Amino acid sequence: MKLEENSGRAKVQWLEITEENSGQRIDNFLITLLKGVPKTRIYRLIRKGEVRVNKGRINNRYRLEIGDCVRVPPVRVAVRNHEVDLKPTLKYSLENGILYEDEVLMVLNKAAGFAVHGGSGISSGIIEALRVLRPDARFLELAHRLDKDTSGCLLIAKKRSALKALHDLFRGDAVKKTYLALLAGEWERKKLIVTEPLLRNTGKGGERIVKVSKLGKFSETHFRRIQKYPSLTLVEASPKTGRTHQIRVHAAWLGHPIVGDSRYGDEEINKKLRKKGFKRLFLHAQQLQFVHPVTGEKICFKAPLAVELQKQLESNSD
Repeated sequence: MKLEENSGRAKVQWLEITEENSGQRIDNFLITLLKGVPKTRIYRLIRKGEVRVNKGRINNRYRLEIGDCVRVPPVRVAVRNHEVDLKPTLKYSLENGILYEDEVLMVLNKAAGFAVHGGSGISSGIIEALRVLRPDARFLELAHRLDKDTSGCLLIAKKRSALKALHDLFRGDAVKKTYLALLAGEWERKKLIVTEPLLRNTGKGGERIVKVSKLGKFSETHFRRIQKYPSLTLVEASPKTGRTHQIRVHAAWLGHPIVGDSRYGDEEINKKLRKKGFKRLFLHAQQLQFVHPVTGEKICFKAPLAVELQKQLESNSD
């Protein structure tokens, strides 16, 4: 249900609501439908009665039902496909990085260096590029996020109903996430649970900065040592909460920051390791385990460690 524009002019659309959008608020439905239209404009259209459901006026909190007929007025929709910077490396990564796909979800092995979505200073990300590669897909949305420099399992919803179900799973800690991280220093512990609260702030440049603080939100990460190397330790990290930069900040709090972490790491250590070929954040979302939102089957996906990370480990063990 995408509103299209010909020769710069849009037409009134009457859209019938199916099960896919049932239960969704009208404002969120329109924000998704009218990509490129400011939210303030959308709320004004609803308030003035230009958007109608079953020929009647509604407020922005109205929840759609199956069979509802929504009137969408003529609105200029910014066409953004030409703005998506689909670099050859990103295109190749998306086309060759699908670990699993069915009618309602997709699991990608995300490459490091690509943001999952466009934002400040980023014209486009993985989800925008994926929509360009799949122009006939009616729905593609991120079920969760990974940092730009983190590689590994990334879950994409292909139906709104699946997205809602997956969000519920993530909120309820029903998704088991396992990461591989290479820490600076030789960590003597075999296992440790970190429960330090995390507080998120915004830096002067608009970047997100997270720190351990009693004023922050409860956060829990389970660390398990896998292998020790000279001055380095490979660990498995399982976050039980989903705070921003959680593993990175908890690792730094332990005194063993993740190798290649420019924000929370040790710059002197990173500088020395870059000379040895460690040029990226060594954090990899290795595994996702959850119950399929449609079949109810317990499923598990694993993303192989990126080649450059595997080579770093092998070279360091010599």
